[in-house]
Amino acid sequence: MVLNRQRKVKINRKPLLELKEKLKEEFSEKRDFTVVLVSDKKIKELNRLFRGKNEPTDVLSFQAGQEDYLGDVIISTETALRQAQQLGHSLEKELKILLIHGFLHLLGYDHETDRGEMRALERKLWKKFL
Repeated sequence: MVLNRQRKVKINRKPLLELKEKLKEEFSEKRDFTVVLVSDKKIKELNRLFRGKNEPTDVLSFQAGQEDYLGDVIISTETALRQAQQLGHSLEKELKILLIHGFLHLLGYDHETDRGEMRALERKLWKKFL
């Protein structure tokens, strides 16, 4: 499921839903997860509440800790749009990059503590799916 809970940035959810299903197939994940698109205001609130950082961020992941459900990937569409413009690519591509990043966190990868494994896997998935 891809939920659009913001109204500031026009989004086509279909490419994100397709990528979500491809990622599940790639990792033989029978467990589902949800992608939620939110505003900077909402992600800032979540970032402050759960990470103690009083600023918007691009993506947050919340593991569910359940057998049949991985968790939620929360993406700020406003931040994604700014980053896409700065990097010179489409909003759709940036949202897909953030979806991949958030999904890997749901699987337990952590770029802050590993030795580059998550970044290497991200690049591999970018080449395959973007």
